[in-house]
Amino acid sequence: MAMNKNRLNVRLPPEVNRVLYVRNLPYKITAEEMYDIFGKYGAIRQIRVGNTTETRGTAFVIYEDIFDAKNACDHLSGFNVCNRYLVVLYYQANKAFEKINTAKKEDDLIKLKEKYDLKTPGRN
Repeated sequence: MAMNKNRLNVRLPPEVNRVLYVRNLPYKITAEEMYDIFGKYGAIRQIRVGNTTETRGTAFVIYEDIFDAKNACDHLSGFNVCNRYLVVLYYQANKAFEKINTAKKEDDLIKLKEKYDLKTPGRN
């Protein structure tokens, strides 16, 4: 009970959340090994390990409690697993979709320029 009381008075940075994004994982790591490594820091709701060529070596770890996620991020960033040092970050949805949104905006801009027969300044 005393631990929960102390947590109520703690102010966390805005980027801290329950979802961790993990990079630089060994390609052959299993979900069980992930639970062994990350489960030491608290109750885990879900782990999703990348299984395509683009997502291999990455995973998302979702904790039940934000303080457990912060503790895991603080302790496991740089942790050595099979001679690979983990990169553990807080998942930020706005940054994840930033590239997609930028590409869509560029495509829309090109279509508008073609529609109204506009040229980019400095180009012929």
